[in-house]
Amino acid sequence: MTVFLSGAASAAEIKLMCPAPMRTTIVDLVAQFEAKSAHKVTIVHTPSRMIVERVEGGEAFDVSILTVEANDGLIKQGKVARRVVIAKSSVGLGVRAGTPKPDVSSAEAVKRTLLGAKSFARNEGAESGKHVLAVFERLGIAEEMKAKTKAMPVNTGYVAELVARGEVEMAAQQMPELKAVAGIDASPLPPELQLVIVFSAGVSPAPQDPSAANALVAFLSSPEAAAVLKAKGLDPP
Repeated sequence: MTVFLSGAASAAEIKLMCPAPMRTTIVDLVAQFEAKSAHKVTIVHTPSRMIVERVEGGEAFDVSILTVEANDGLIKQGKVARRVVIAKSSVGLGVRAGTPKPDVSSAEAVKRTLLGAKSFARNEGAESGKHVLAVFERLGIAEEMKAKTKAMPVNTGYVAELVARGEVEMAAQQMPELKAVAGIDASPLPPELQLVIVFSAGVSPAPQDPSAANALVAFLSSPEAAAVLKAKGLDPP
């Protein structure tokens, strides 16, 4: 099913703001969108917190890729007109490709896996990093993990890059961020330890071209986008 026809509208410039977990997914989807339409999309890659601050500050934009909660907060302020769910992201563990995959079959298996890792990395401040700390606490291994865990500051790269460079044995982050790093095998945490983060596309109250912004959001949430989402470690809405 095609959600719009190429050439059906005049060409427009669309400004889309996108956080790191959705970066590689959005880049691929935008390329498909541009190939099917006359529109051009400028992607602003910046942390979610910065997107919220910039939108709250009155910066002009057309589409904001944020969690449902973040876009809903901007809707309440009148900074976003509406939002559409586009993807669901989960948290996982990543190791070097070719090494044994982590056992994530149960909470107890994850506990053994984490304790068996010689070194570990998570992100600092982001939702997945906070969730990993909560998982440590729930499993009763917070002290053991603290001694061997590197905390990577937000907006300094993907945590799995540390694994790829051999600096740590294992890393935790959102699945699309783990899969964005070449040479990494990623496995999602089991349901009882999982955090599902739902991403949405928010539409500006005053887009430069409303029909173009709406066409992009329709494409991002369409069945056509599902294959890209799955390949990037995400689930369709």
